[in-house]
Amino acid sequence: MANAHSHDHADHGHHGHDHAHDAPAAHDHAHGSAGGHSHSHDTGTRGYAVAMLVNLAYTALEAGYGFHTNSLALLSDALHNLGDVLGLGLAWAAAALARRQPTAHHTYGWRKATLLAPLANAIVLMVFSGGLAWEAIRRFSEPPSIPALPVIVVAAIGIAVNLGAGWLLHGGGGHGHSHGGHDLNRRGAILHLMADAAVSLAAVIAGVGMWWLGWEWLDPATALLVGVVIAAGTYGLLRESFSAAMDAVPQHIDQAAVGDFLATQPGVSAIHHLHIWPLGAGEVALTAHLVRPVAEHDDAFIDATAKALAERFGISHATLQLERGQACTQPCHGAHAAGHAPHP
Repeated sequence: MANAHSHDHADHGHHGHDHAHDAPAAHDHAHGSAGGHSHSHDTGTRGYAVAMLVNLAYTALEAGYGFHTNSLALLSDALHNLGDVLGLGLAWAAAALARRQPTAHHTYGWRKATLLAPLANAIVLMVFSGGLAWEAIRRFSEPPSIPALPVIVVAAIGIAVNLGAGWLLHGGGGHGHSHGGHDLNRRGAILHLMADAAVSLAAVIAGVGMWWLGWEWLDPATALLVGVVIAAGTYGLLRESFSAAMDAVPQHIDQAAVGDFLATQPGVSAIHHLHIWPLGAGEVALTAHLVRPVAEHDDAFIDATAKALAERFGISHATLQLERGQACTQPCHGAHAAGHAPHP
């Protein structure tokens, strides 16, 4: 039996790895990783750190004024800011873990942390919004008298703090970390900050209404409205992050289109065992068995197909197994025939 191995490595470029075994049930395997990523990890993790520290300082200030004035709008904003700090801490830790190099035990590194952190972040937001709504409803029966001016000033500071932190995480006028806009970890952190800015804006509006009109009920009403808005806005992140944690096909990738593309490659008569899942930090992996009866230029075919998957679909880690047409010994699923739509 003869074995042939070929490797092609480059920074954020394509990685080829194929094995051809001259045996009756021979299979060719290819592992491809093609890039197009832009990283500045130090800038990215520094953004999380600065945003977290600024929010922690503001949370202490706002909680103090909230207890002093007995304002639910301020206290709810402070509680949300505390959740914000925890969420940013999770996102920061996940971004740092994602930088760890792969090992024999963690062969993909710790990128998965960037999928688990936004899930935890979304759960925290949903729990917070439920608690906020409950307390607001309880206060409607007897709204306390609240000095409006401190509420307006402190909440206005909160808007500036959270918008500034969100701008910093988004890139701060530069580009801290890009993976084609599909980094759930960063998206979750920014959504958390924007939700907190909305809470602060609502507190400002409530303060103005109480100051000019004397409507004390605006304090719990605003808190209730914000809780509902936060829950509605977080639902999408919760659903997407849960799907990603369960290795679902990323939303921006059409699995049927990928299958059709592979089925139309030169010499391919059918494909099966097609799997696509997120690795974290914006990277996507794929595995597939391609039936290619004629062994012709397999290395070049593998290299070109993996590069095309990266360029067309953003799939950075492709593992392709070539089969000569013999029956697959594994339960067959995800099957496509060349020139046909995928089976359900």
